[in-house]
Amino acid sequence: MPSSLVTNDHLVPAGDVTLFVRELGKRRPDRPSLVVLHGGPDIGHSYLLPGFEPLAADHHVVLFDFRGCGRSSRGLPVEALQPEYVVGDTHQLIEELRLGTVDLLGFSTGGRAATAFVERYPSAVRRLILASTSAYPSSENEPYLRDWAEYQRRQAGERAAGGRLRNSTIFVWDLDLAPRYLRLVEGLDEGDWSYEAYLDGRMHPWVSGDAEAILREWGKPVLILHGEQDMGFPVQLAERLHRALPASTLAIIDGAAHMCHFEKPQLWSRRIREFVEGGEGSS
Repeated sequence: MPSSLVTNDHLVPAGDVTLFVRELGKRRPDRPSLVVLHGGPDIGHSYLLPGFEPLAADHHVVLFDFRGCGRSSRGLPVEALQPEYVVGDTHQLIEELRLGTVDLLGFSTGGRAATAFVERYPSAVRRLILASTSAYPSSENEPYLRDWAEYQRRQAGERAAGGRLRNSTIFVWDLDLAPRYLRLVEGLDEGDWSYEAYLDGRMHPWVSGDAEAILREWGKPVLILHGEQDMGFPVQLAERLHRALPASTLAIIDGAAHMCHFEKPQLWSRRIREFVEGGEGSS
């Protein structure tokens, strides 16, 4: 992290849990803070820092670990990890920090949480950024991935490595950067969240209704920020959502995959800056 960057790491109470919060940059009286919902949700937010450090030079960015992740409250049962609690925690955090109306960014799974948030608290958000995520069921990914030869080749390599690569060759397009990304995530604790709980039906959906319809009804500006070579949520789904939302801007990061904030942090943060400052991200 750049030594000149203003940071404030602290714990914030949110009802029955405590959230680890990292604030980057100074609060600005002339623009809303940007609140970030990380993906996973099995790990905390720190893997996202490369994409927000450039933005924090002139914007206030608030990241936090979901309950059950990172340095937020741990040791929680499945019943306390339901997605609706994460949405409620986010709202309480905004209230505790007295942020007022915010801009909201949801990354990957966090995009689903962000959609649920604007449905529940529509007036709390001015502008929404959906980064490396999808409004559609995971089954919609399959037709694009099934016939993608490079994806299938990399998946075979991940399987052969027995999990040691932690999807680094899937999430990063430039394979020269994959070892550095792997080092970034190797030290991150997987927390209380369990993928098995999703598979056996113990977890509620992040969005209970039609995400596309929710966003269309919300009606405020949305930036769809996506890697051209995303192997988690194929770019065709980002393009589909853009067509469905009249108030949306589509910004595709060429030559980058799911972790495009890591591969091209300056470009990624510039697209966010253009959007939150009222301009158009590049289509």
